[in-house]
Amino acid sequence: MKLSRFNIVIIIGFLAIVGVIIMQLFLINNAHKLAKKDTEDKIFFALQDVLEKLYKDNLTGLLVANQVEKVSGNYFTVNVNYEFENTILEHYLISEFEKNNLDVDFEYAVYNCSSDKMAFSNHINSNGKKEPIKCPSCFTKNPKHTYYFAIRFPDIEQNYFKNLNQYWIFTTVLFLVLIIYVYSVVLMLKQKKYTELQKDFINNMSHEFKTPLASILIASNYVKEQNEIKENPKLKKYNQIVVNQTKRLNEHIEKILYVAKTESKQMLIDKATFELRPVLDLVKDNILLKYDKEIDIDIITTKKYVLKADEFHIYNILFNLVDNAVKYSGLSPKIEIVVTEINQQLSIQIKDNGYGIPTKDLPFIFDKFYRVTRQDIKNIEGFGIGLSYVKKICDLHRWKITIANNAEKGIVVTIIINQKDYE
Repeated sequence: MKLSRFNIVIIIGFLAIVGVIIMQLFLINNAHKLAKKDTEDKIFFALQDVLEKLYKDNLTGLLVANQVEKVSGNYFTVNVNYEFENTILEHYLISEFEKNNLDVDFEYAVYNCSSDKMAFSNHINSNGKKEPIKCPSCFTKNPKHTYYFAIRFPDIEQNYFKNLNQYWIFTTVLFLVLIIYVYSVVLMLKQKKYTELQKDFINNMSHEFKTPLASILIASNYVKEQNEIKENPKLKKYNQIVVNQTKRLNEHIEKILYVAKTESKQMLIDKATFELRPVLDLVKDNILLKYDKEIDIDIITTKKYVLKADEFHIYNILFNLVDNAVKYSGLSPKIEIVVTEINQQLSIQIKDNGYGIPTKDLPFIFDKFYRVTRQDIKNIEGFGIGLSYVKKICDLHRWKITIANNAEKGIVVTIIINQKDYE
């Protein structure tokens, strides 16, 4: 299976995060071994110092090798070779452990020759508090020694992990990053699949719609020229309705295609140099031809501005804005298109005398498929994609667009064109 660049990036990112986590776990393992060795060395040196003090107190005997013996990871025996007091031993153990910074709980037991058992045992917490020993059976006799004591550290493993807190925090953060990454990838894959399905649906729908619409339009135009239709006002009216509604539906399909191409980044901006005024005049002429009512469109511009932009899309967005102004301005639309220079930028304002937009809806007016629901204009149809398309085109040109309500009536749409895009 051929991997796309998107899939390769996902795999590399996943492997990188997993690799970092494995390295972190490897570091934790090494840190655990080092902590264990360091603690065991401290225990060995502390017990050796205890043994030396016991010998100094007795003033007899000489230290020999291997008197401190590690039986297991948390169990040690110390061969003293003569009798000693358990209270003195306990004092030395506490002081030497404190001296070597061994902040651990420990239990000790001394071998009693007369009873042939481990006796005089205590459990001493890291804070120095004494308790009864918790595991007497854990202390076993050593047949090789006669005078010795054993010491056990019941919670030493927990102490190792406690000392690795910072490593565990880093590892937890990395696992969270991995979980978030995987979750994000799943969401992106779902979104990608949804986008592809949406694109295929729109393309197929548009193709399937445009073919019969073209046929209906051709047939309607042919029928319109027939004498029977020309002589019958009612049939002529009905035929004109078919033509108008077909053109209207075709416009909606074109808008859907524009938005779909923009969303999938298939739309390319083909910039060229052209005069703005002829485009505005063409928009005005086509709007007046589209509607069978009196419309007042006034174009105000101080000079002949030349734009560097995509003429096709600029015409479309201006037509959309003026068309909306007419649709939402009632029976006597009055549209004013004002072109001026403000702060070394070109401003195109389209003002109308319409119903205006509720304040709560203004932040969402450019969202795709968003429509303002109002009872007074319920009969006006649309898909809520016209302004979304306008915003996309402005974004692709890196222009700003805003919509605000007029102080008295209607709205004003302002397009701000960068200085480099006009003369």
